[in-house]
Amino acid sequence: MDALSSQLINNKQKFATYHLNNSAIPFYALIQCHADLSQTDCLLCYAAARTKLPRCLPAVSARIYLDGCFLRYENYSFYTESVSPAIDNFTCGSAAAAGAEFEFAESVKYAVANVTRNAAASEGVSGFFGVAEVGGRAYALAQCWESVGRDGCRECLGKAAAVVVGRCLPRREGRALNAGCYLKYSDHKFYGEGGVRVHGHGNFGLFVFEKFIKFSRFCLFAEKSEGKRRLPHLLEIVTARRNLGKVSISFNRLSMNFKYETLEKATDYFNLSKKLGQGGAGTVFIGSLPNNQTVAVKRLIFNTSQWVEEFFNEVNLISGIQHKNLVKLLGCSIEGPESLLVYEYVPNKSLDQFLFEKTSKVVTLSWKQRLNVVVGAAEGLAYLHGERGSPVRIIHRDIKSSNVLLDEDFNAKIADFGLVRHFGADKSHLSTGIAGTIGYMAPEYLVRGQLTEKADVYSFGVLVLEIVSGKRCNAVIGESNSLLQAVWFYYRTNRLIEAVDPSLDSDFPADEALKVLRIGLLCSQASVSLRPSMGQVIEMLTNRDCEIAAPSQPPFMRGTDLMDPDASFRSRSTYSSVSGVSNGQSTKESSSLLSSITTGPARSQELIEE
Repeated sequence: MDALSSQLINNKQKFATYHLNNSAIPFYALIQCHADLSQTDCLLCYAAARTKLPRCLPAVSARIYLDGCFLRYENYSFYTESVSPAIDNFTCGSAAAAGAEFEFAESVKYAVANVTRNAAASEGVSGFFGVAEVGGRAYALAQCWESVGRDGCRECLGKAAAVVVGRCLPRREGRALNAGCYLKYSDHKFYGEGGVRVHGHGNFGLFVFEKFIKFSRFCLFAEKSEGKRRLPHLLEIVTARRNLGKVSISFNRLSMNFKYETLEKATDYFNLSKKLGQGGAGTVFIGSLPNNQTVAVKRLIFNTSQWVEEFFNEVNLISGIQHKNLVKLLGCSIEGPESLLVYEYVPNKSLDQFLFEKTSKVVTLSWKQRLNVVVGAAEGLAYLHGERGSPVRIIHRDIKSSNVLLDEDFNAKIADFGLVRHFGADKSHLSTGIAGTIGYMAPEYLVRGQLTEKADVYSFGVLVLEIVSGKRCNAVIGESNSLLQAVWFYYRTNRLIEAVDPSLDSDFPADEALKVLRIGLLCSQASVSLRPSMGQVIEMLTNRDCEIAAPSQPPFMRGTDLMDPDASFRSRSTYSSVSGVSNGQSTKESSSLLSSITTGPARSQELIEE
């Protein structure tokens, strides 16, 4: 996806392809913007399309249609494919005004015939494109992908025209979403003039009112609108980004505002060889500033005006926090074509690479180093929670091994604050959308949507077990379906020492390892009130005389165990609807979900339902 973005930016085109066929799983991708979009709008539309990809994973095939661009990836070369009868789709709008159906339908037929004929004959730098207008009553747009060729475009648009005319008329709008083209008609003008945006109507907007189809290997994502457009749409994004300038003065005063050109050069124009990693919110590159300072530059993905609030939420909250176990935010860039965050560079990358990549190139962490990481992560998290002199009370929501970075001395630094939430001192919990990574998420948060610091404590407990065992949280161990289940089994059968990573070759103090494992189990108990605070965790880790309670509840309990009578936020109904758990759902159904939580997916996956 970064390679496609680089092509759009560097080549100043509205079409790009990328393929990787020398890997175990071949990968092919294509992005095509409609020719009436400006280059900036094309980049914005592509950024919006990228944010839809997590909804399609882990499907090996996906198409994303937005009202301005098309993004597709496959595990085979599809570039010349013009139609796919089993997958091609269409959407229709609301009914036409009473009494005008016939006149409108005839105008649409003429416009569609005109635009399909002209588009197939107008090969250019942005593929095959055409627009048509009939008497101010009907408007049409056709766009074929540049790679399908003239004959493929003619075939694709011919079938698209037959569908929208035959299935959508006399409705106000119709769209055909085919493998090699896009065709739309409407009763109002929705396209630009030669790349000039038409203001006032959100003309290059995304459709709301979702139509989402997901198969075992294929994902189709398209959104449609009926009548007045709603958010999110590109005009809203443009407006939101312009609003950034109104508050950028505060960053100038704080000397935090970097020039986009400076960061672009620092990363060699976001060269893929500079890529450090990627998450749901964006891609991170290593960069070198003019003063030779090495930094990490996060290139953000966004698709709604809500992004502005979230962006400043992260910057405002994290910029004022200074702690040796938290990655330091150095600044941001908000006035270029995309927004960037600049962090201190942490040379040893992320913890998960040292725990799970068992190769000769990866150093095995010693017990002393692992314990140091556990303590460091605990201290950083306690500071976020306001227990260690922090000026704010923050919940991270995405504590996991890939979000713990290691410096040159293998000290832990918590990173990625895109999901943080401020937690007022006068509140016992927050009711919020679900966000985080499955496998690390506390069951009461995932099922009921109620968030406290104890959700971070649960994630920390899972992290601790991963650090000591050297295994991922979703690892199948013996007859256990997850790491949590396996470690609890070892604990109940007095064999807890068997959970320690065998690569340590018994080079560790057994009593210390057992203590840390018990702390991990304490933190990951199902009931919120049974989990310790992070301040208590630090006391247990660092004070040899501190008495550690015996874990009394496994982390994979029945749904009724979430209804903790001692918890301060007991609720009789769930807050959100996630994976089939919704308001008023039975305990039996919640129990079924909890079972799936503990066994986990084939690999941990990000979940955002906000």
